[in-house]
Amino acid sequence: MLEPKRIARRRQHRDKLKGNAQRGTTLAFGSFGLKAIEPKFITSRQIEACRVTIARTLQRDGKTFIRIFPDRPITSKPAETRMGKGKGALDHYIAVVKPGRILFEIAGVSEEMAQEALRRASHKLPIKTKFVKRRDYDGE
Repeated sequence: MLEPKRIARRRQHRDKLKGNAQRGTTLAFGSFGLKAIEPKFITSRQIEACRVTIARTLQRDGKTFIRIFPDRPITSKPAETRMGKGKGALDHYIAVVKPGRILFEIAGVSEEMAQEALRRASHKLPIKTKFVKRRDYDGE
């Protein structure tokens, strides 16, 4: 699973999910992509589940690009613990996803295969997504 090698602070505040994505909104590497329509925190486990699904669907054809990275630590306190005593221990990492952000890209496969792979990956995510293709794509 994805996680940062090192971070500046072990515990961070949660981020606001207001507004649209400012960067990462266009296809940069592949011909097809999966774009987020809703804002949400995506965990590293969900990203890994999508990666495995795409890899199995493409069967080693083409190349997959993951455009989001879980760099924000989320803490949690143990169950049945009294209030107070500080913030909880680090539990997992998340990526903050806002509407318009490209999550995954695929290159080197047919449009039908890419659409099927990204459709299966979208079922693993807690948000609504949209299949997008490069403007200058001509069917290779």
